[in-house]
This record gives sequence, structure tokens and C-alpha cells, in this order.
Amino acid sequence: MSMFQHILRDRELRSKILFVFGFLTLFRLLAVIPIPAVDPRQLQEFLSGNNFLGLLNIFSGGALDNISIVMLGVGPYITASIIMQLLTMIFPGFKQMYQEEGEAGRKKFGQYTRLLAVPLALLQGYALLALLIRQGVVPALTPFEIFTNVLVVTAGSLLLVWLGELISEYGIGNGVSLIIFAGIVATIPQTMQQVWFQLFGQGGNIDPTLIPTVIGFIVVSLLVIAGVVLITEAERPIPVSYAKRVRGMKMYGGVSTYLPIRINQAGVIPIIFALSILLFPSMIGSFLAASDNQALQAIGVYLANFLNQTLLYGVLYFFLVFIFTYFYTAITFDPDAIATNLQKQGGFVPGIRPGPSTAVFLSRLITRITLIGALFLGIIAVLPFVMQAVTGTTALTLGGTALLIVVSVVIETIKQIRAQLTLREYE
Repeated sequence: MSMFQHILRDRELRSKILFVFGFLTLFRLLAVIPIPAVDPRQLQEFLSGNNFLGLLNIFSGGALDNISIVMLGVGPYITASIIMQLLTMIFPGFKQMYQEEGEAGRKKFGQYTRLLAVPLALLQGYALLALLIRQGVVPALTPFEIFTNVLVVTAGSLLLVWLGELISEYGIGNGVSLIIFAGIVATIPQTMQQVWFQLFGQGGNIDPTLIPTVIGFIVVSLLVIAGVVLITEAERPIPVSYAKRVRGMKMYGGVSTYLPIRINQAGVIPIIFALSILLFPSMIGSFLAASDNQALQAIGVYLANFLNQTLLYGVLYFFLVFIFTYFYTAITFDPDAIATNLQKQGGFVPGIRPGPSTAVFLSRLITRITLIGALFLGIIAVLPFVMQAVTGTTALTLGGTALLIVVSVVIETIKQIRAQLTLREYE
């Protein structure tokens, strides 16, 4: 019997999946409610020429397309999560709360993350509205109207975080990731329509010289999807053996298992880090360019045009993603803590002494494995620029970040559904 048939026959699992679809439908309804007086055509042109807002649109689930009441999406919450992860390296108390205090500590850590997301949403909402007003996408607003809109979009962002947590608790999969996934998938029909008109035009006749390009694009797309699945699922198993221990009349231990280490430990986080830093000068430049002071205006124009060169932007983008992959892996993977826990539990890696020697072994291993993951993420990040340079058209580009998110969310959700089915088979 197929997995789909099992889902249809299982009432509880079917209810969870319908619960997820219902909340995602609510999210899409909220994403089409715009704030007043927005020029849709000018907005599309502005978003297409701004890489930072393009990334923000991905993490808002496409809600920025309409300048909707949830246009910030879960972006402030993701930023708050990254900041809290960084604080675990600086303050031992946060690290102990997150890693050593169990479920209660993680709940408290999550509560601090949500509280931090509130001021971030207020700042991000104000900065985004001010930028759109200066670009003429949104008409001039009074201070009261700006204050009201900032409160509305902040409340919309926190509402999406709440919906995501409800999906995680009562549905299937990670709620925040599914919200981002739903927004990306919702833009597919519009993207396909744009590609169709750019390739075929109004007459419906394609240029014969573009046929090899289109075929090559489809082949490359399938290869990239296969590569994303391969790297996302790839892991390096480290054999671990446990010594035999005698307690009373019983013997414990003596088993062999393995410690799985993923090649891509960091996920999509390094790409977010890199874009946030790389595009920060452009965002500052957009504000300064609108200044009445000629000196500040000149600085703003220089900063805004600094990364307009595709080659320079691509090289810096790849380098930052590569560096941040190692940085974030160092945050999330602690060889010393793993080696200490293995030693306390009587476990050891065959051929390696327990304790510090195991930590050194794991550190060297994760350094070599992360090299593959860092190169992979760097290639995924600059993939749109490579495809645009090869095909010579903006219609045939692969959004590497969006593709990585979609594939990762689908894989993780399918795993959770299979785990639920397996649990019910045992019951």
C-alpha cells in the first residue's frame, strides 16, 4: 500500500495534514491584503532590481509582492533566531539553556527569540516602509500613518510566527519552514507565465535558436535538484563502540553504532548571513542617495552602485557563503562536548583514544566535510548569476536559495509523515 493510501486511511494523520493546508491557506489570504495606495507595477520593477528585497520576499513567503499586512513574513523571527544562536557562543548561560537544560531550556530559549523578534520587526518594518516611500512605490505618509502601518506589519509578522508554531505543534513538519515553502510555491505559476511570454512572446512562436538553451536549462535544473537532494541527505557515519559494563548480575553495553555527521550542517543560514552583510551597503546607499546633502548623496550613489557589477557581486557572495558555512558549523557542532558525552557514556571511536583525542579527530573530520558543504552552498548561491550569464536571458535563471529551501522542506516533511506511519504500524 502506498504512503498516500495510508494517509487517506489514517484519520489522525489526515486531520493533521488538513490542518496544515488550512493554516497555509489562511497565510496566503493574508498575503494578498495590501496596505493602502501601492503601485503594483512600480513595486514589481523595484523588487526585481533589488537582491536584498528579493531575498526578504522569499522569507516573507511572497507577501512582499503586494506590500501586504504580513509583508515582513517570518524574516524578523529568523533574524532573531540567528542572533540567539550567536549569543550562545558569547554567553555560557544561553549555551547551557539551549543545550543542557532539555525541553524546558529550549522553550525558554524560544520565548527569548520571540521577544527579540518584536523590536526587530518594528525596525525592519519602519526601514522597509521608509525605503519604499523614498523610491515612490508607496506614496508619502503622515507620521501617524507610518506608525500605524509599522504596527500592522509587525503584528502580521508575529501572527505568522504563531501560525507556524501551531503547525509545528498540531500538524506535520516545521511550521515556519512550511510558510516559506508555501510562499515560494505560490509564485511558480506567475514565474512560469513570465518565462512563457519572454520566450514565446505574444505570437506563441519560440525562436529556434533558443531551443538548445531551453533543453539545457531543463537538464541543468534536474541535475541541480538531484544534487540538492544528494548533499542535503549525505552524511558521514562515524563508528562508535560502547564498552561492556557489569552491574550486579547483568551486563550492559558492548554494542556498536555510528554517529551521523551531515555534509551540509548549516543549511541555508550561511546564505542569509552573506546576503545580509553583502547588501547592507546597498541598503544604506539607498537611504543616503535620497539626502539633500550633496556629499551624503554622492556617498549613497557610490554605495548603491558598488555591487552592481555582477562579477564582483558573485565573487564576494561566494566567498562570504563559504566563510559563513564554516562559522555556523562551528557554532552548531561542538567536538569537545560530543567527545565528553561519548566518554561519559562509555563510548569510543575505534582506533581513537576517548576524550581530547576524539575531539581532535572529530574537529579534523568536520573541517574536511564542511569543505564540500561550503562549496555546494556557494555554488547554489551564485547559480542564478551563472545561469543568466550562460543563457543570456533573465527568464531562464535558477533561484538557488529558493530551490534549496523547497527541497529541504519537502524532504523533512516526508520524513515526518513516514515516521508517523511507522509509529502507527507499531501501535
